[in-house]
Amino acid sequence: MIDQQKLYYIWIYLQAEPLFWLTLTISSYLIADFIYRKSNLFPLLNPVALSVLLVSLILISFNIQYERYFDGAKFIHFLLGPATVALAIPIYRKWDLIVSNSKAILISLTLGSFFAIFITYVLSLQFKLQEELIFSLLPRSVTAPIAMGISEIIGGIPSLTAIITLITGVVGASLGVFVFDLMKLKKMEARGFSLGLASHGIGTARAMSRDKNAGVFAAVGMGLSGLITSIIVPLFLKIIF
Repeated sequence: MIDQQKLYYIWIYLQAEPLFWLTLTISSYLIADFIYRKSNLFPLLNPVALSVLLVSLILISFNIQYERYFDGAKFIHFLLGPATVALAIPIYRKWDLIVSNSKAILISLTLGSFFAIFITYVLSLQFKLQEELIFSLLPRSVTAPIAMGISEIIGGIPSLTAIITLITGVVGASLGVFVFDLMKLKKMEARGFSLGLASHGIGTARAMSRDKNAGVFAAVGMGLSGLITSIIVPLFLKIIF
């Protein structure tokens, strides 16, 4: 029987090693993805949501600070940048298809981005949220780095914005396909663009896993929504306030 004190020292040693947290993150996602596939891709068992839940439960159970975890797993965070830039390759390959749908893209982009901001503001007023919380919620529908930047500029709480953005992405990616089926929306380009527009990176990953064209249009939606939201939010606040 292994001495409990030895196990304790092993655990302390592993916590100090960055590789441990990297392994934990990847393992959690693989487990979550396995459950997701075994459930026949049940929307509410989204692998991103499940892996976040698994990691969170471990951190809470062992009373581990997030900063300590992030120091070990930040290599994955670093890869987010190159992965986003790499989306330019499939966009380039499908450029003619994107241009042929440019009118629909621009109309959907403008209306979708404005509606996301407007409905967030209206609901925030209904729940009588403080201004700082409202400012933190407004950019929730764009990818996290851009959302946090917008939040900081307009006086929100970037860390809260990051959490809300993640929740938005998970909910959109989980329920998006169900909504499309309900609406009998069959065109994969439209499905993909909607996921990228409303659910940013997580929605784009979901679209990429289902169809190449959907993934390309999701990437376009994610990129352009970040651009236009960074313009619309400050203008919207100037008009309102």
